[in-house]
Amino acid sequence: MVTTKSLFSADGLDDRSLDFLASAIEKNNLPGFDYFEFKRAVVSLIQMKLDEATAHKSAFTTAATVGVTKEKLLETAAYYKNVVEKEKEQFDKALENQNTTKITARQEETKRLRDQIERHKAEIARLQDEVAGYLNQIDQAENAVKLEGEKLEKAKAAFDRTHQSVSLQIDRDIENMHKYL
Repeated sequence: MVTTKSLFSADGLDDRSLDFLASAIEKNNLPGFDYFEFKRAVVSLIQMKLDEATAHKSAFTTAATVGVTKEKLLETAAYYKNVVEKEKEQFDKALENQNTTKITARQEETKRLRDQIERHKAEIARLQDEVAGYLNQIDQAENAVKLEGEKLEKAKAAFDRTHQSVSLQIDRDIENMHKYL
């Protein structure tokens, strides 16, 4: 028996897509003998090694015995073509939805992440500048501490020398008072 899928198969076609379209044609098969049954008869005759022209003429001669005309075959062929077109429209809509959810959404996520990275880089640069400023303040403070420390050491040394000298003078005066008075 000739399957609907085999009626339309050709080299290089996607098997899953062909299954889908063949199923749509079967679901929408009109009652009685029409293009669909005519195509099945032609393919069966070609499989019996008849040439294409003879297969078409033979299948049409048989169909004509049940009242099928060329116009009816053309009209119903257009009907099945319309069925296939509607399936393509639905597929295109589904594909667009998939594109939106799987591609566009991910592209937006990627853009959001890149933007976040740029914000973080700017924040890092700001923090590095802030750290550099703090390091500069530390250097200035350490230099000030060193200078102040040196001043204090000089003041302490000067005070200690002066204190020692005054203290020694008082000690000598006390000694002289004991000695001379």
